[in-house]
Amino acid sequence: MGSNATGDRLTPGGTPVFVSHYFEWEDHVTGGQHQSVQNQRAMLDRHGIEYTTRPTLDADLLHLNNMGPRSLYYAKRARRRGVPVVAHTHQTAEDFRESFALSNALARPMKPYLRYAYSVPDHLICPSAHTAEVLDDYCDTPRTVVSNGFDPSKLEGYESLRAEYLDRYDLDPPVVFMVGHVIERKGLSTFVETARAMPDVDFAWFGFLNPGGGTLDRILRSRTTTKHVREAPENCTFTGYVEDVRGAFAAGDVFFFPTKNENEGMALLEAMACGKPPVVRDIPTFEWLEDGETCLKARAEFTDAIERITREDALRARVGERAAEASEDYRLDAVSDELVSVYRELV
Repeated sequence: MGSNATGDRLTPGGTPVFVSHYFEWEDHVTGGQHQSVQNQRAMLDRHGIEYTTRPTLDADLLHLNNMGPRSLYYAKRARRRGVPVVAHTHQTAEDFRESFALSNALARPMKPYLRYAYSVPDHLICPSAHTAEVLDDYCDTPRTVVSNGFDPSKLEGYESLRAEYLDRYDLDPPVVFMVGHVIERKGLSTFVETARAMPDVDFAWFGFLNPGGGTLDRILRSRTTTKHVREAPENCTFTGYVEDVRGAFAAGDVFFFPTKNENEGMALLEAMACGKPPVVRDIPTFEWLEDGETCLKARAEFTDAIERITREDALRARVGERAAEASEDYRLDAVSDELVSVYRELV
């Protein structure tokens, strides 16, 4: 909780001094969305904006990060009370598909629900231009693109962990790696099949939802996911959750992100910041990345791209360096002003 301050007060520049920054189901949501919310709160701290993580109308502004039923309830009350409401669009039905067991079936009723839910706030914040375009089919609520950003301080010292993590998972550089939930939407089958086609290269996926995980992992994991992981070739390692994600960026050399649908991709930004050249699927979300300069792109078959960048040291170094330069625009200190600017417009 940021403060016990009361609402209805602004700084001379029009910035709210007390925000209700609510993340419904915060204790249960992990991964990029959870980190995005932490990043937002770091941005508020950076600008001296006090906040509570509880939903309350005793604030200058209500910022919602998951438009579940409780968030929708408070959004409606806030609108009636005259408290400005902004919502982050972390989810779309398109992005929800192929995530876990029953996600495809749930995506069908999810779209009409989100169409209604996203029409209630005064303003929407989208993590990418692609998400903003997708929402054209949902509602006409005004929206602004603000990157989720990444916190470079969380990556400091990652280089020192390289030998430890290479040894822990018996990996031989150059290592092709991925960081994130082990789900089909993020390109699980493509990752495994590419590894199978390249038996002399080590592939490693660092993240949740793998055999041997907890009860929730087993409930959410689809049979297809389990099959891909169990039948993966010997050169394809699934590490499970790692306590220190810096180890993943230390051990990996090429960030392989064959995701089918993505709102932005925070792990991608972090990998780029570490100078790890990305190989991504050529989808609209990644239009801001330049093929051959800040990444390598492919539509369906990734073997050629992976072979090039693992064999050509100069290419790997050049793309990695330019990726790191491009990531500078997505650091928290670079995007925090954009978030606060939205606040100012609303209040």
